Amino acid sequence: MSAFEIVAEGLQFPEGPVWMQDGSVIVVEIAAGRITRVLPDGRTETIAAPGGGPNGAAIGPDGALYVCNNGGFEWMLQDGLMIPGHIAADYTTGRIERIDLSTGKIERLYDACDGRALSGPNDIVFDTAGGFWFTDLGKIRDHATDHGGLYYARADGSGIRCAVYGPNMNGVGLSPDGRTVYTALTMERTVLAFDITGPGEVAPSALEALPGRVVTAFGGHTLLDSLAIDADGNICVATLVAQPGITSVDPVTGAQTWREFPDLLPTNICFGGADMQDAWVTLSTTGRIAKTRWDRPGLRLAHYG
Repeated sequence: MSAFEIVAEGLQFPEGPVWMQDGSVIVVEIAAGRITRVLPDGRTETIAAPGGGPNGAAIGPDGALYVCNNGGFEWMLQDGLMIPGHIAADYTTGRIERIDLSTGKIERLYDACDGRALSGPNDIVFDTAGGFWFTDLGKIRDHATDHGGLYYARADGSGIRCAVYGPNMNGVGLSPDGRTVYTALTMERTVLAFDITGPGEVAPSALEALPGRVVTAFGGHTLLDSLAIDADGNICVATLVAQPGITSVDPVTGAQTWREFPDLLPTNICFGGADMQDAWVTLSTTGRIAKTRWDRPGLRLAHYG
């Protein structure tokens, strides 16, 4: 088991951690429809309450927080653990929201692309040009599943495009040189890489139904969630259920190094601190945030608040 400390608890399915230079960490509480700041002393403050299902989050070039809102899940308690389920009864649509961190004002930037509604936006990462990549996990209904994909959008709300449609993608991250975008497919248990050929464009695949190239894959009941990239370009992907923790993946060889964390669904990791070797992991079903020291620095993201 990894050495760590619990820095916050009592949260309602925390996800999307964002390290801030004042030492705080911003997380979403998906089940509460809330954006929360975790202060260094463990106290929490509500930033905004957009409702639905705020999921992945990132700081944009204007210092605002950009949030993937999946529209909401049904929730169940299983042996004291909070577990997400099918689409929420009050679901309307998925969307991308901009939140002013000083006022809590919420602005909806996107809820559709090319006339097709966003289903369940999940994770987000900005590039150095000020645009952002985000994934749409889709939605599970009683007898069907909505498809999602990989998207790119401008932070000012002026444009959105779908780069890859079809697979239900979860985590997203950019290589240190900004030339590759990585995604994690939850149920397919696969990490994919796409070569970026332009803003919101990736190199075509030999078969449209099998997009990207496989970096690594997992077996059994190990499912995948969100991810972050370290300074050496390794993909640190959240692995769930059978292998709960964070698995570092070599982007060239696909070799895996696993660090265990005590939760059925440790959904995400972010890096920060003066040397970028502090790491925060969301222990979602038990409502906690763990802090640990990583074995190498995390990649500095394009924008910080």
